[in-house]
Amino acid sequence: MANQATRISLMPIAPIEANTRYFHAGPITIAVEYRLLNDALVSQHMEQQQQHIELGDNIDDCGVSLHVFGPRDGGESLEYLRFDCFDEGPHYHYVNWQDKANDIVHIDAVADGDPLAWALDRIRTRLAPMLERAGAALAARSVDTAALEIVLPRVSEAAYRARYQHDAAVQPGVKPSANQGANPGANPGAN
Repeated sequence: MANQATRISLMPIAPIEANTRYFHAGPITIAVEYRLLNDALVSQHMEQQQQHIELGDNIDDCGVSLHVFGPRDGGESLEYLRFDCFDEGPHYHYVNWQDKANDIVHIDAVADGDPLAWALDRIRTRLAPMLERAGAALAARSVDTAALEIVLPRVSEAAYRARYQHDAAVQPGVKPSANQGANPGANPGAN
């Protein structure tokens, strides 16, 4: 039986620039971030979106997040997929901007193995269908598998480095943004 998605109307928290590196594979961008998540950050994000959704008690987790941005009509690039390879509750998101919905699916580390290795494999082998599932048909059609194969070793290296070499400089903050999911574009750490 496939993992069931939980649909919420709260869009995901945007990547924190200081903790994120961007890798471009044609029109698709993959961002690698070491992320801290706690109740205060989630509450701040809900206030910014003027929504409250009951997500359970005591959110306190961390780990590598892989953000997948792609184009949509009009040239704007948005985040459509996110893999939160967290220590306690690994999961991934299908971010559907048209429906203003965020479908969250938990990763079963027992059945699927290491969540980070699993997520990197899904980006390599299932990216176009997953983008399609997120409502990002243009982004799905834009996947350049050759460009993806070239950039994925650098994405993997950055992801494992973030997992094992993060430090106290990781910033646990939510920055206000007009478009929480927009690709921040050029970044000094971008590749």
